[in-house]
Amino acid sequence: MVVAFAFKYLKSGHRVLSLLNQPCLSMTHVKQIQAHLIAAGTIADPFAAGKIVAFCAVSDRGDLSHAYDLFGFLPHRSTFLWNTMIRAFVEKNEPTKAVSLYKQMMQSGFLPNNYTFSFILRACAELSECSLGFVYHGQAIKLGWKSYDFVQNGLIHLYATCSFMDHARNVFDASSNRDVITWTAMVNGYVKSGDIVVARELFDEMPIRNAVSWSTMINGYAQIGLFKEALELFNDMQLAGIQPNHAGIVGALSACAFLGALDQGRWIHAYVNKLKLELDRILGTALVDMYAKCGCMEVAMNVFNEMPKRDVYAFTSLISGLANHGQSASAIEIFKRMSNEGVKPNEVTYICILSACSRMGLVEEGLRIFESMSSAHGIEPGVEHYGCLVDLLGRAGLLEQAKKLVREMPMEPDSYVLGALLNACRVHGDIELGKQMVDGLVKRRLDHGGVHVLLSNIYASVNQWGGVEFVRKGMEDNKVKKVPGCSLIEVDGVVCEFIAGDRSHLLMEEIMLLLMVADKHLKSFWFVDDDVTTDQVSF
Repeated sequence: MVVAFAFKYLKSGHRVLSLLNQPCLSMTHVKQIQAHLIAAGTIADPFAAGKIVAFCAVSDRGDLSHAYDLFGFLPHRSTFLWNTMIRAFVEKNEPTKAVSLYKQMMQSGFLPNNYTFSFILRACAELSECSLGFVYHGQAIKLGWKSYDFVQNGLIHLYATCSFMDHARNVFDASSNRDVITWTAMVNGYVKSGDIVVARELFDEMPIRNAVSWSTMINGYAQIGLFKEALELFNDMQLAGIQPNHAGIVGALSACAFLGALDQGRWIHAYVNKLKLELDRILGTALVDMYAKCGCMEVAMNVFNEMPKRDVYAFTSLISGLANHGQSASAIEIFKRMSNEGVKPNEVTYICILSACSRMGLVEEGLRIFESMSSAHGIEPGVEHYGCLVDLLGRAGLLEQAKKLVREMPMEPDSYVLGALLNACRVHGDIELGKQMVDGLVKRRLDHGGVHVLLSNIYASVNQWGGVEFVRKGMEDNKVKKVPGCSLIEVDGVVCEFIAGDRSHLLMEEIMLLLMVADKHLKSFWFVDDDVTTDQVSF
């Protein structure tokens, strides 16, 4: 009779638990189900308790705090319940609580399994606690879980995150069953440690690659400035029939931005539209930045306006693009719009907007914005901001004020600050101040070749050719060389780089011939004076 009664309620409890599979369940419903199980006594069953705790802890519609309270109330806990709670804290970005719970689990007499180790190693990676990871690695070996996939992947991820690549490689080499996650974790570790060559070697050895593997390598190239390699790999990904993921697309767009590869950037944008991907803050900003750096400000503005949510990075990318392409008035309007939308500017935003003011000669507006950094947003101006202000005053011909600002700066001026004032001396022909700036740069060992060339140009601007000769001879005696300029151009989707003085290009003869034709064509429009020489046209 008692057994039949208990079975009746147990069966009833299982029917109630099946309600947890309903798609529209809320926490109110879950608490009603929990109350029913408590009244029926079924909550003592680890299976029933596990179902409730799992829903509250892991589900998007759950409540981790409630799950933790219920977990603490339960008289009987299973390894599954401990694992569920540890996993939940890791996934909710609370790794410290996950580690604390793991210690409680061990003290309660429960032994971890392979799933436990996969979660707790991930928590250590989030905390960059490699010393703790070594302890758990030892426990995994002692308990016989070291050879399981989840544990090995967790160890590799932990060691790679903490830049202990030798340890990661030892685990990887000892692994007999490497999956795509294992390989990708190793590639990502080498990328993060800056060893891009080994990362690529390992990537090429991968038996199977997924979108995450490809995007890891693409972003690795982009992060260290190998943008051509990043785009080439993105194209190889397409040829391999792998659909790029969000990270891969963003990495390729950043490469297009720095290379000025507009055609490829447009293709990626069309691909994004074809897949109907949402223009979230990261993807939207990457598109805005790409179009802005390629000079397509109208399209950049359109993409910016299409973004459902815009953060400081999106605003800053657009402001920077507008300022760099002679649309400073629009940049200032976007800066005001930023304030109206409640988005707080950061240090980089202020550098961009001060540059915009400098290009337009808006001295009063620039000074007002500079003052608002600390007064309105609590941002203390850095040396870069003082450099922008010096440039603003110098361009406006206010050299004495600029000089005073440099003297009264709360930090030592760098090459940008002194270079901005030196450039102003060139524009306004102030030789004495220019010489002082160069002396200051020499004392700070910031006198690269461009500084001396600028001083030489200052002398030339006022026809003091003796000064020009003196500076040039000094450069020659001290073996100071100006870093040659370079430019990039995209032709049929291929980015070509040209360096000043380098004539090694395969089509150099054809290029020179075309430049001569362009030279004559420009002269026929621009110059009337017959005495103008070819040297006066610069390409």
